[in-house]
Amino acid sequence: MSTKQTLQSEILGRDVTFDYSETWVGYSLFLLRIVMGWTLFQGGVTKLVTYLDGNPENNWTAAGFLANAIPEGNPFTGMFVAMAGNPLVDWLNMLGLTLAGLALLLGVLVRFAAFWGAVMMLFYWLAALQGGLLAGLPVAHGWVVDDHIVYAALLFGLGAFGAGRILGLDSYLEDLSVVENNRWLRLLLG
Repeated sequence: MSTKQTLQSEILGRDVTFDYSETWVGYSLFLLRIVMGWTLFQGGVTKLVTYLDGNPENNWTAAGFLANAIPEGNPFTGMFVAMAGNPLVDWLNMLGLTLAGLALLLGVLVRFAAFWGAVMMLFYWLAALQGGLLAGLPVAHGWVVDDHIVYAALLFGLGAFGAGRILGLDSYLEDLSVVENNRWLRLLLG
């Protein structure tokens, strides 16, 4: 049974009021969490598997992209080139995607995972910035708003709503006394 609610808020100095269905919002947040979790998990675990397959020639690394694929005129080229070949950058990328994706899939530490997932997406977006006439616009996958910005916004929304509480482990963890007594733990969950 769908419960109808009314949202009343002030956004950017303007009153906003609308009706919504709690049931459908719940399903939507759950599906968005699962889809985004799978997207991150698959991206990370495929890199991890190729890195750990035992054949050094197949090891995944971000070095090729960071050293050669940053668009000409990108204001952060020097920073990305300096990261190329650094094993820590490779591991942070592989494990960050894998663990953030797994956390979203399980609905555990969703706010923490969503925050760091969004940070990663913003780094990917920065790597796509163009130079020249289109200075600052990542145009390879869209004008300003590309898939990385969409993912970052979606992750922000999942964290803001505390989507781990919907069919996720965060709903159980938040009932633990250690979490109830420590506000900082509650901020990571949800």
